[in-house]
Amino acid sequence: MVSALPLNGDYATIAQLVQPPQVPQQPREPTTNNRKQTDPFLFGSRYLEEGDDVFDHNAWDHVETDPEYKVYAELQYARQRESPVSDFDRKRFNADPARWWDLFYKNNLANFFKNRKWLHQEFPILTEVTRKNVGPKVVLEVGAGAGNTAFPLILDNENEELMVHACDFSKAAVRVMRDSEHFNKKYMTADVWDVTSEGEDSLPPSLAEASVDVVVLIFIFSALAPDQWNSALRNIYRVLKPGGEVLFRDYGRGDLAQVRFRKSRYMEENFYVRGDGTRVYFFEKEELADMWGNWTPEHELQVDSKESGDERDDQIVTQGVFEVMDLGVDRRLIVNRQRKLKMYRCWMQGRFRKRISRAKFEETGQIL
Repeated sequence: MVSALPLNGDYATIAQLVQPPQVPQQPREPTTNNRKQTDPFLFGSRYLEEGDDVFDHNAWDHVETDPEYKVYAELQYARQRESPVSDFDRKRFNADPARWWDLFYKNNLANFFKNRKWLHQEFPILTEVTRKNVGPKVVLEVGAGAGNTAFPLILDNENEELMVHACDFSKAAVRVMRDSEHFNKKYMTADVWDVTSEGEDSLPPSLAEASVDVVVLIFIFSALAPDQWNSALRNIYRVLKPGGEVLFRDYGRGDLAQVRFRKSRYMEENFYVRGDGTRVYFFEKEELADMWGNWTPEHELQVDSKESGDERDDQIVTQGVFEVMDLGVDRRLIVNRQRKLKMYRCWMQGRFRKRISRAKFEETGQIL
């Protein structure tokens, strides 16, 4: 019941309140739902089924939040809206976000970050571009941080013609990458670049229009203010080859990190500032589907209506320049077995492909 929920924002308390009802334990066959993930976009395959002891494992996949947690989350959102960040702080944190990320990396050693070895499993194209003799391939990682995506990629690489461009708008982060023992100029560059830059010279250093095969965006768009998304999309569109892919992972609405925010952190709906001054946004699936599926760089694509048997004149229609290939919600239940606590996590994951223009289609014969 709602009345039973605490109003002090103490998640340790609410985590104990939202435990699942106790199910009498019956003798059963050894569980098989601790197997490793074998198929991309399944986000793992350890399912919490009726009769399972939630504290048997540290994490469970595909766990929907229970009604009590949802009620608690809505109460938290309401309290957050009632105590937003001050206008002074909102301007301060939005004015120079790179400054706060510089401080973040200066205050956290490079070994604070874990290498993202799971990327090959979730995004098989990263395995494809690193295969031997696959030919010239260019990967751009935006918001590369300490190199925890780029370094595993080049360490597992067998493709002599692979080049990974790791960019971040934090000078401190780029310095960490360049100073790493794993930094290899043969396969990698590390440069300062702001994905929201505007103008003709807004592309990353040494990269030209339509020169990148894969763009990696891991927890990047959440660090941007919503009014910066359009500029970021434009730059990604410009640098990506027709048919090139975007690999996307970020925070989802309802994630524990969002629910735990208290007063003076709310900037606008789903958008917050952390205690260290860095910003974070929490996405909904429909929001991302609209963003990537319908975005255009203010131009219209010509469609020949006669191809479909329509006798009317050619039509002008608006079509998104990115194709949504995959878009999923990764919901997980993280368990503190010692303290008997449940923590709901929610991430968004997607793959988007830059559509091939009509002129390119006529040249190559490839279908959009």
